[in-house]
Amino acid sequence: MTDSILFEKIKEVTQLQGLAGFEGPVRDHLRSKISPLVDRVETDGLGGIFGIREAAEPNAPRIMVAGHMDEVGFMISQIKPDGTFRVVELGGWNPLVVSSQAFTLQLQDGRQIPAISGSLPPHLSRGSNTSGLPAIADIIFDAGFATYDEAWAFGVRPGDILVPKNETILTANGKNVISKAWDNRFGVLMVTELLESLVGQPLPNQLIAGANVQEEVGLRGAHASTTKFNPDIFLAVDCSPAGDIFGEQGKVGGGTLLRFYDPSHILLKNMKDFLLTTAEEAGVTFQYYCAKGGTDAGAAHLKNQGIPSTTIGVCARYIHSHQTLYSMDDFLEAQAFLQAIVKKLDRSTVDLIKQY
Repeated sequence: MTDSILFEKIKEVTQLQGLAGFEGPVRDHLRSKISPLVDRVETDGLGGIFGIREAAEPNAPRIMVAGHMDEVGFMISQIKPDGTFRVVELGGWNPLVVSSQAFTLQLQDGRQIPAISGSLPPHLSRGSNTSGLPAIADIIFDAGFATYDEAWAFGVRPGDILVPKNETILTANGKNVISKAWDNRFGVLMVTELLESLVGQPLPNQLIAGANVQEEVGLRGAHASTTKFNPDIFLAVDCSPAGDIFGEQGKVGGGTLLRFYDPSHILLKNMKDFLLTTAEEAGVTFQYYCAKGGTDAGAAHLKNQGIPSTTIGVCARYIHSHQTLYSMDDFLEAQAFLQAIVKKLDRSTVDLIKQY
């Protein structure tokens, strides 16, 4: 795959709009992409969508590969008398990156209108103590309405959502991309590329590949999907924060991640041995990663008497904001790693991973 083709695929998925609980456009995209590549497509009760490739071998293990469709954004909690809005966050936000940004306000009837987050001009802050961080609930969102009644008459309601608006662009060196929502349209693209690569190739397992909903608000969708499909192995595909420019782990351009710990999940020894062996055999570039946030693996590994899980991912700078920067080469390394893993997970390998 050339860099230009990969960039166009990245642009397509990152410019989709889909917050937690409102993943419809991303789900429609996934359904159209995966339906020709699998035996059937199923959804869970919360809206997660997965393509299933049936196994040819008896007693084949069930392998689940799951991205998540949702990105971070905001939901209107109040319409003020002056026509501005206050919000609740859908996913984690640093208040420092919220002000003076463009958003798409999605109304209940499907219309989309422009909106911005407000900021305090320096002219109005002179002589006052404004050094503290604002609370998300206090940040002003503005779509240009003059009054509550005007906003209401136009169709704005509490519960409507504000999606970050940004253009996906290539950096000058041609290696990196700047966009919104790589967390976790990375996982969406990983799933479609995986299924495309496996067309016509036999697998030693039943493959269940797709994406969950509502990861950004507490790993909710993974509870539903893993209960429904009951996999033997769960592979989350997700994007993590890069700490390279802050003196922390996670280097953009450093390859895929061997994510051995996060606050919700510890990588099992047998799974770690399998991943290291697979990466070495496949010649995959990877970096060790100790995470400070969770992925759907944190929820999945606790379901159905315990499911060995891991996260196959990349890191990106400035995630959970409008402007995320990440490497296309890292995506290719993660995709090669995922393909190698899925092809090796036969019954004996899965039994070895689950042996204690």
